[in-house]
Amino acid sequence: MKNQVDRPYDALIIGGGAAGMLAAGTAAQNGLRVCLLEKKDRPGRKLLITGKGRCNLTNACDVQTLIASVPSNGRFLYSAVTQFTPQDTIRFFEDLGVPTKVERGNRVFPQSDKSVDVVDALTNFVKRNGADLVTGEAKRLILKGNTVHGAQLADGTQISAKNVVVCCGGASYPATGSTGDGYRLAKQTGHTVTPLRPSLVPLVVSGDECREMMGLSLKNVSITVMDTKKEKTIYTDFGEMLFTHFGVSGPMILSASAHMRDMEPGRYHILIDLKPALSIEQLDARLQRDFEQNHNRDFANSLSALLPRKMIPVMVSKSGIPPETKCNQITKEMRRSFAGLLKSYELQVTAFRPIEEAIVTSGGVKVSEINPKTMQSKLVNGLYFAGEVIDVDAYTGGFNLQIAFSTGRLAANSLDRGESYE
Repeated sequence: MKNQVDRPYDALIIGGGAAGMLAAGTAAQNGLRVCLLEKKDRPGRKLLITGKGRCNLTNACDVQTLIASVPSNGRFLYSAVTQFTPQDTIRFFEDLGVPTKVERGNRVFPQSDKSVDVVDALTNFVKRNGADLVTGEAKRLILKGNTVHGAQLADGTQISAKNVVVCCGGASYPATGSTGDGYRLAKQTGHTVTPLRPSLVPLVVSGDECREMMGLSLKNVSITVMDTKKEKTIYTDFGEMLFTHFGVSGPMILSASAHMRDMEPGRYHILIDLKPALSIEQLDARLQRDFEQNHNRDFANSLSALLPRKMIPVMVSKSGIPPETKCNQITKEMRRSFAGLLKSYELQVTAFRPIEEAIVTSGGVKVSEINPKTMQSKLVNGLYFAGEVIDVDAYTGGFNLQIAFSTGRLAANSLDRGESYE
């Protein structure tokens, strides 16, 4: 990447993530002189770790489904997503030589299962179209009145540009470069930044039960999340989750966290159905058969066919049935109570994990101050925003990367193509 800036630009793109690279490549493809500014030694750092290194690059759904999967200001994205749909994203990467595949939940991945292929394709897209990649950190935007004229870097270098697109990402995964720079730049120009909080983030759970089951992954279970303050169910899901030393994580938990607003200790309870394929009556019948087959064994030693090994001591303790109780001594009431526990194992959430561990940041530049048809600031001429820096965040499943691609594309296609500032 370049270190010297020797000419004015039509567009300065700040941040070399998903939104920034697509914006830079598109603007250059449109014939503009473009500078992509990235403070890390290479662009796409966060992309490399998404989807556990496989890069869930979009979701093969329609526009309405995508909008419905964005709990924060989804309607704001209608123009952006309509003009660059998930299907457009798939075609875009296919044309760049990255064949894709669709998995459960319409999640789209590169066939290679390698996120580096996505990053390389985007980097080549930027370079092939003639954009300059410059290493550096934007400290402030250069403003004259209510018009942007470029940016000043941390080392004092000034980059002149007629348009500036802020694509700095959020405040999660700071090691990848997402350290909240975009919020600082937005505030400098008078924009409102709504309160930041982690989204798609693991959850801290009270007690020591999760620690005892640390490393245990549950598949094909269902969860129900209760908001005790509002006394209602706010989320249900089926799939996979993971127990950790602090609480719970995994795909279902990350999605559930996006529904938890105004976190308070004890406000949210997670009910886990360990046997969702069985009704309570069917499960009771299953237990009755298991106990009959193990009638001379201790209760604690009769559950290996029913539960994972790490979970057995916890569930035995929760049941209130003494572990040494012989199966032929378990009463009908004890058995049915245990069946109820298996169908509704309850965890009490106390907090989110830190925002640094979140996949995305909820909150950001206030959408009412951005034109949804162009991504241009309503406050500053020539200033645009794209990607996670905006106050929009979606559930897990490729939706957040699609937001980055759609908003980056729209911003690039909306740039003023007049003369650069000298």
